[in-house]
Amino acid sequence: MSELSVNHLLGIKYLNKQDIQLIFETADHFKEVINRPIKKVPSLRDITIANLFFENSTRTKLSFELAEKRLSADVINFSSAQSSVKKGETLIDTVNNILSMKVDMVVMRHPNPGAGVFLSKHVNASIINAGDGAHEHPTQALLDSYSIRERLGEVKGKKVVIVGDILHSRVALSNIFALQLQRAEVMVCGPKTLIPKYIDKLGVKVETNLRKALNWCDVANMLRVQNERMDISYFPSTREYTQQFGVNKALLDSLDKEITIMHPGPINRGVEITSDVADSKQAIILNQVQNGVAIRMAVIYLLASKIKQ
Repeated sequence: MSELSVNHLLGIKYLNKQDIQLIFETADHFKEVINRPIKKVPSLRDITIANLFFENSTRTKLSFELAEKRLSADVINFSSAQSSVKKGETLIDTVNNILSMKVDMVVMRHPNPGAGVFLSKHVNASIINAGDGAHEHPTQALLDSYSIRERLGEVKGKKVVIVGDILHSRVALSNIFALQLQRAEVMVCGPKTLIPKYIDKLGVKVETNLRKALNWCDVANMLRVQNERMDISYFPSTREYTQQFGVNKALLDSLDKEITIMHPGPINRGVEITSDVADSKQAIILNQVQNGVAIRMAVIYLLASKIKQ
């Protein structure tokens, strides 16, 4: 069997095209497993995984935990709110204390960009980045690409626009890397204040007119505005943002073609998309959630098989 070229999943930029293909093929198998009456496989009965979340998360944490349990791994959940981190313990001390319990793999979300890379150099365990600040969120980008592949047959040659708060979004950066690896065309669209200055260096198109962006694309990935990462005001008001960059059913129906709508969640209904769009046949938001478990099962399984060697 093929194997991943990496020992950790720290970011999409460390993967190659073959890695993504292998993850997708493995996820195909696990998607079939999680649709069976008995949804568990004994693949990782001898592997212990620690989920370390130094930032709030509901969907990603639940998705990882479910993926781990479907693979029969032993799971330790750690939340910094109830931990010694509050008392000043360092990241390495925290993780080493957990690893002394004989943990094989660490799934970590951390507010600081590069936390996973830093950790991978200092501890003897396989690290999966579940989001590091506004930097990367690799499993989200993988499940997004996998969902496009499932809906449209392949990712190559497809036109994907990422709409909204590009500046603060780790989902945007990971998606750009993943889509370009698979030779899709990528555009970003949003207020100029929420588009990073360096973005053209990544080889993506930039558009500030939402209608033009939607007429160009096959897929629109709608991001929420990340108010929790903002220390200044980047646009006049939520109402004005919605008027310029929100997608409603009337706008979708007025386009020259039918496009696919995605959202990494959580959705601010009525801001970036209305409920009639989120719940429409054009949206694959719930497919993304289901695919998230299969993709995370695939990543964990493939990294664990390298540990076993």
